[in-house]
Amino acid sequence: MLRTPIYFTLCVVWLSMIHTMIATAQNDATERLSVYLDCNQCDQLHIRTELNFVNYVRDLSQADVHVFITRSNTVLAGSQYELSFIGREELDGSEINLVRVVSPDASAEERRAMINDAIRLGLAPFIGNESDTDLVSVSYLNRDEVDSEQVLSKDPWRHWVFNLYGGDFELDLETNRTVFDSRWGFFADHRSEKWKGRIRPYFNYDLVRIQREGKSTVRSSISRHGLDSYLIRSLGPHWSAGIFLDYVTRNDRNLKHLITFSPGVEYSIFPYEVATRRAITIVYEIGLYYADYFETTIFGEDSEWLPRHEIDATVALRRPWGDIFSGLEGSQYLHDPSKQRAEFFARISVRLFEGFSLQFESSFEMIRDQLSLPSGELLLEEILLQQRELATDYSLSTSIAFVYTFGSKFANVVNTRFF
Repeated sequence: MLRTPIYFTLCVVWLSMIHTMIATAQNDATERLSVYLDCNQCDQLHIRTELNFVNYVRDLSQADVHVFITRSNTVLAGSQYELSFIGREELDGSEINLVRVVSPDASAEERRAMINDAIRLGLAPFIGNESDTDLVSVSYLNRDEVDSEQVLSKDPWRHWVFNLYGGDFELDLETNRTVFDSRWGFFADHRSEKWKGRIRPYFNYDLVRIQREGKSTVRSSISRHGLDSYLIRSLGPHWSAGIFLDYVTRNDRNLKHLITFSPGVEYSIFPYEVATRRAITIVYEIGLYYADYFETTIFGEDSEWLPRHEIDATVALRRPWGDIFSGLEGSQYLHDPSKQRAEFFARISVRLFEGFSLQFESSFEMIRDQLSLPSGELLLEEILLQQRELATDYSLSTSIAFVYTFGSKFANVVNTRFF
């Protein structure tokens, strides 16, 4: 009977110790710098694991510092990361910007290490205003070490990068159904400060075979092969000009051969150097098409030359409050102005308030230029298996979604067990 109070007392003491430890850990976490990590192309689990001297919060409104990271391709097919450290709340008005370049042959681990080092450096001044300054130290390489690491040998490839792909094969087998999809091709890209070029042959083949009980087998094969190529010359911070030469053959679009040659010019309202964060561009192209058809078209043509021009205007913004990518495209055949096409598209993601973001995507296309439509009636199998293009006046697609997250503001814990 006398032991019960002792056990009860020990339990109370034990629970009190646990509560004190949890409260101490929570207070320690609360005192640390709160960081909102905004990077779609970073290994965020790795960052939160390795850089655990700050608190990572789930929403921008809860942060002391907004770490905003964007990525673009360099002229040698590497990657350039732009990192902005934007102070908020009591740190409002403070901002640090860093740029880091990763070579195309860098491993994933080297890429992660570079980003982590840049984040450490960018956060250091903000942590200097906090109580946990003993968690971070900054060291500097001497000038000789820096210079030796930045010396680049002469490029034997003359800024050309090659990429051969052919592993995108998919096979789906069932008792009465076989589906086979394949993609393979080749990239040859050239990028320098003044020139940008590409040669890309590609091959796509899809097969669907359905065995109907007591009836003949339905078989559909769609081939889409072609060549994309262009050569673009920089004309300054706002202008560029290019030449485009393309070839395509598609049996589902009644195109035995389609050859396109078109020069074009582009104007960028903002300088190209800030294009990863904001860009408003206008492109005009005028060219000549040669089309050779598998079957006679509804206009009675087996082959024809088609002069055509096109104008595109696009807006791309990536800001701390969200992303916008939208544009308007229009094209017209010069031999018959009534044969035209116009498209409006928009992809928008906006943070409206704490924990709530709205995502909207829409595309509307007015179609008046289906010159390759074959004459004659279409079979039901051809329609269902998408072997033939259908006549249409428009195409509309839209989607809207919202995300609302609430609960603990901290996102420090990383647990990779199972999933």
